[in-house]
Amino acid sequence: MTGFADTLLLGGNTYDPGAARSAPGGVAIAEGQIIAVGPDAELLPLRGPDTDVVDVSGRLVIPGFQDAHIHPVQGGIEMLQCDLTGVANAEECLATVADYAAAHPDEEWIIGSGWSSEHFPAGRPSLAALDAVVPDRPAVLGNRDHHGCWVNTAALRLAGITRDTPDPADGRIGRDADGEPDGNLYEGAMLLVRARQPELTLDLARRGLLASQRYLHSLGVTAWQDAILGYDLAPEIAMGAYLAADRDGDLTMRVTGCLWWERGRGVEQIPEKLAARARMAAEMSPERWRGTAIKIMVDGVTETFTAAVHEPYRDACGHVLENRGISFFDPDELKRHVVALDAEGFTVHFHALGDRAVTEALDAVAAARAAGGDPARPHHLAHLQLVSPEDLPRFAELGAVANLQMLWAAHAPANDELTIPFVSPAHADRLYPFGELHAAGAAFAAGSDWPVSTPDPLAAIHVGVNRVEGADGSRPFGGERQRLDLATALTAYTAGTARVSGHAHETGRLLPGFVADLAVIDRDLFEIDPLGIAEARVLRTYVGGRQVFARE
Repeated sequence: MTGFADTLLLGGNTYDPGAARSAPGGVAIAEGQIIAVGPDAELLPLRGPDTDVVDVSGRLVIPGFQDAHIHPVQGGIEMLQCDLTGVANAEECLATVADYAAAHPDEEWIIGSGWSSEHFPAGRPSLAALDAVVPDRPAVLGNRDHHGCWVNTAALRLAGITRDTPDPADGRIGRDADGEPDGNLYEGAMLLVRARQPELTLDLARRGLLASQRYLHSLGVTAWQDAILGYDLAPEIAMGAYLAADRDGDLTMRVTGCLWWERGRGVEQIPEKLAARARMAAEMSPERWRGTAIKIMVDGVTETFTAAVHEPYRDACGHVLENRGISFFDPDELKRHVVALDAEGFTVHFHALGDRAVTEALDAVAAARAAGGDPARPHHLAHLQLVSPEDLPRFAELGAVANLQMLWAAHAPANDELTIPFVSPAHADRLYPFGELHAAGAAFAAGSDWPVSTPDPLAAIHVGVNRVEGADGSRPFGGERQRLDLATALTAYTAGTARVSGHAHETGRLLPGFVADLAVIDRDLFEIDPLGIAEARVLRTYVGGRQVFARE
């Protein structure tokens, strides 16, 4: 080191996670690390003849955002296929599918994703409508939450799905009033069709990974936790995409990979997971990859009545049903799995959306702690749409981390029309109870679940702080008590995620000696009306001191 900085970011404000607010000053970078943070006057002596001096002009410098729950390879692939993200209504959705099919006459299947349940009556698009726009070949279109898909008659026929086909144990075939398949498949039933799809190629997966990396860097993201390796994509394809990108020097994200825990199998999977972990550790650059996590999906989603709940669902008239959703694992079996995984040094990343799923996941963490597991290992529960009041303090007591998808905690049809009318009235004003979790002392990480929803951390933080999607803050979702303060939300998306991803010792903070993974935001979020967070944008992103994105 010459004693001079390679890069100086001056004239702005900085925020180090855990602090109450921002402070005037800048950041000095040398050889990929932060070497100083403080007032400009203290940094100027580090300016040398070759130092790149960047005037950030009152803007905010923070550690790079880290996404604790994302599906980047799948998301990138979907960007390259029939992408229905952001379509405004059912008519536009069908038109987009028709246009894509017409533009790709040689594709054997029409494959896409991203449509929204609220655009269709009762959240269920019709078989006939899809047949009308794709009559000649199979079509499979995943919905936005990826817990259901819409297929046409050709796909049903190829998969052999008829009125006599039984529902799989971990899913449901949608049926019309006469018992015929209606083109909607939920949870494990999707695999009946997906097993027939053409196999994804490694080349497509690699291109998808790099497309998502470019997109995420433009949003200030420098690290992510890939929440499923080995479910939608075969392990050799998903992990092969990372191996190829790293081998070619194209991978710039810091990645923690979550190996998929297969339903219907038990601890006999562990040797396979250990072998995959060892292989990736041997072949990947250590600064780019950590394969230390296991993904366990405990339940489904409330919109399809598959999230596991303590009190039964209601029908549209408020009558109590017998359905309490689906727990994909027997609770005692789940405990055994988590105890065994903890003993092998894996961090468990739970999908737990319903309150019963949250209880069962916390019970499994408690079993691992009681069995002598490392009390500092940050097992974490993602989504947390419904949480029983009795479980709120258990996060802090067990050292379990709440992995928040803040963007979902707002008035939207998925909550107001497809969830609240059908779950216990006790949850009506406390879906996504992030404020209650914070008050109970829970530690936070944060992620997007992209491509389920936008991966923009600033959009999510806006909702976490304001509990609204737009600029009108008059009707916060769940009321004032569920709001998070800005410092807590920013810390969750930086240092909090660094902790659950296993690199809190080197990323997620603005401290000398930490890696220079940084984002520059176009305004100091601490100096504006919180409702203005939605308008903020990332201007620059640095990974290891190298600029990987700059907004024109």
